[in-house]
Amino acid sequence: KKEKLVSAKGPVFQTAILAGIQGAKKTSELIPLCHPLGLDDCSVSIRLEGDYAVVDTTASLAAKTGVEMEALTAAAVASLTIYDMCKALSHDIRIESIRLMSKRGGKRDFARGE
Repeated sequence: KKEKLVSAKGPVFQTAILAGIQGAKKTSELIPLCHPLGLDDCSVSIRLEGDYAVVDTTASLAAKTGVEMEALTAAAVASLTIYDMCKALSHDIRIESIRLMSKRGGKRDFARGE
């Protein structure tokens, strides 16, 4: 079952998912020296774990470069969108951490815990 959270501004998670994908596509416009990439795929999923909204993102590209900045930007923009849409309920909302879990491509591969 999908979690549904609706604020005065509309459906929170669905809007945050769209915002995160848009953010990933605009990463090179937001972060200096980050070159533009034509993403093959970008996904954003959001789930509730207790009082927490957990945002998971992935980005992929057929080229040999990593796309971790695009995935991290997607997570940040989706999280900020949740904050913006819910701030009328409380300004105590916190974005606690954004971290890279794994990546392939670029100078080296990475997986958290390895």
